[in-house]
Amino acid sequence: MKSLLVIAGEDSGDMHAADVIRELKTKRPDLTFWGIGGGRLRAEGMELLHDTKEMDVLGFVEVLKRYPFFKKTFNELLAEADKRRPDAALLVDYPGFNLRLARELKKRGIKVLYYVCPQVWAWNRGRIPKMAEIIDRLMVIFPFEVEVFKDVALKVDFVGHPMVDELREFRAEEPVPLPWNGKKKIALLPGSRKQEIVYILPGLLEAAQLLEQSRPDLSFLIPVPERRLALVESILQKTGKAPRTISIVTGKAREVLKQADAAFVASGTATLEAALLRCPTVLVYRASWPNYLLGRALIRIPWLGIANIVSGREIMPERIQHHMTPIRLAAAIDPLMNDTPLRTAMIGNFQALEKLLGAGRPAGRVAAIIDDEIR
Repeated sequence: MKSLLVIAGEDSGDMHAADVIRELKTKRPDLTFWGIGGGRLRAEGMELLHDTKEMDVLGFVEVLKRYPFFKKTFNELLAEADKRRPDAALLVDYPGFNLRLARELKKRGIKVLYYVCPQVWAWNRGRIPKMAEIIDRLMVIFPFEVEVFKDVALKVDFVGHPMVDELREFRAEEPVPLPWNGKKKIALLPGSRKQEIVYILPGLLEAAQLLEQSRPDLSFLIPVPERRLALVESILQKTGKAPRTISIVTGKAREVLKQADAAFVASGTATLEAALLRCPTVLVYRASWPNYLLGRALIRIPWLGIANIVSGREIMPERIQHHMTPIRLAAAIDPLMNDTPLRTAMIGNFQALEKLLGAGRPAGRVAAIIDDEIR
């Protein structure tokens, strides 16, 4: 029986890969799936050697601390690949791990198909020729990424962004009840990783307290993954600076963004979700100083937010590291809560962004490419 090795090391990759596998099963019922994934891939019948929860690490320092685990996992996967000889490997994002794995798989004659391009255009364009040597086909979700690889002999397909279809449908759904406690609704999304929440949430809480002092009609809501609930509750209990009208919900981040009048959102996938849900947003980020300084030295683009990168300008304000002060955060979000020209312009820019990202079942296109490559 034919098999496909799938590596999805993060929650977003688990979701995107599961959509692809669901489509692929209708084309290739003879295909089995195994590798690294989460609950969504497990639900599609994939055999998990490791769960994405084990791979959930952020920052250079934190990765180094867990190097023995990643090395062991890496070697286990290669041993399984040698034994099972998959017909191809589908590697989804997660570049620190997947690009190294791609090189070893290529040496073994296993076809490497990569979905969701590593952000080499932001971090290290010197990787582009190396990627062309170790990847057989690259499926990208941002239109400008095709141009990035124009000078190398790598077949690159723009398949569209999977969130466009997902969130268009989600916007049309009826809202579900959430524990808002005021007229104006502000969402606080400090990220999903432990380190993000520890560094970002206290600043958001202090900014929310400042806003509440001048706007008593405000209500604040923090959506958190269930595995981070205790951490967020602990920070709320320990901090002396937080708004009175604040609640926590487990999960439901998209629902919170859909209902919110405005939001603070940690840099990452959630900022794009906010844009496609047309929620006026201030992008925030804070990390340890060693991680921040190292990241700042490596990044080669003027913005962190993908909405800004795709648009070619800052359509979503960014408040990063030492600029992420409570006063600056409050000042940035204040005009977005009301019917102001700034709010109207931001929502219009988000609608234009959606058109740039394409539409129409990208998972189906990825599945068709995989089917074609395996044949």
